[in-house]
Amino acid sequence: MKDNYIYGKNAVLQGIEANKVEKIFIAFGAQGASINRIFKEANKNGISVTKYDRKRFRDLEKNVCPGDNLSQNVIAVTKQVDTLTIVDILEKSYEKTDNPLIVALDEITDPQNLGAIARSAECAGATALLITERNSAPINSFAVKASAGALTKIPIAKVTNLATELSNLKEHGFWIVGTEVDTDTVYTEEIYNSPIVLVIGSEGNGMRPRVKKVCDHLIKIPMLGTTQSLNASVSAGIVLFEILRQRDFKYI
Repeated sequence: MKDNYIYGKNAVLQGIEANKVEKIFIAFGAQGASINRIFKEANKNGISVTKYDRKRFRDLEKNVCPGDNLSQNVIAVTKQVDTLTIVDILEKSYEKTDNPLIVALDEITDPQNLGAIARSAECAGATALLITERNSAPINSFAVKASAGALTKIPIAKVTNLATELSNLKEHGFWIVGTEVDTDTVYTEEIYNSPIVLVIGSEGNGMRPRVKKVCDHLIKIPMLGTTQSLNASVSAGIVLFEILRQRDFKYI
């Protein structure tokens, strides 16, 4: 049930904008500028809005949200997030820019991390997201909420063999850059001025050996503390915005 819903004012508005919302439920008595905008945008896009009394809405909320009052009194039923083929991803990436940036997730299993990475990727101008068919977080309401709607915007491909697909992307002119703790290359090195696939390894184990072997560059984020690694989504955000800085804001 949870996989078909998004919740929260901003997430629902983002879903409407991306044409991913089928119907909306709002708690009776909910008010405010964002609620008014949801009604307006839903009406403009032909999306039905149903008002539930407080008890019925809370019952729905308990089934959809991981905690109390996270819905902000609005829940939407969504269309399934479409996934594409590698060919589709390449076409869409090169339609957007001559210098694409694809983010590949090597068995990221936490929906919150998936959503947070998608959010950073979309904000930093990434052209697509690659995720593994197996051992990957579902694109569910938790992931979409954490992404602030980015998962409804950025093109996504699911792949059965990430290492093989990365090798194929190398043949199309991409450089493969992976995040790694045990390497000498710092993430601020100027290595991003070409089509790039940024690979983020799993939360516990990092990149798998076959995936790591395909990488042209392994980069690290220096740390001064005693904690051995950063959260996957934090690492992704740091590197993504360094890529953006090097490509578009070189003098910052």
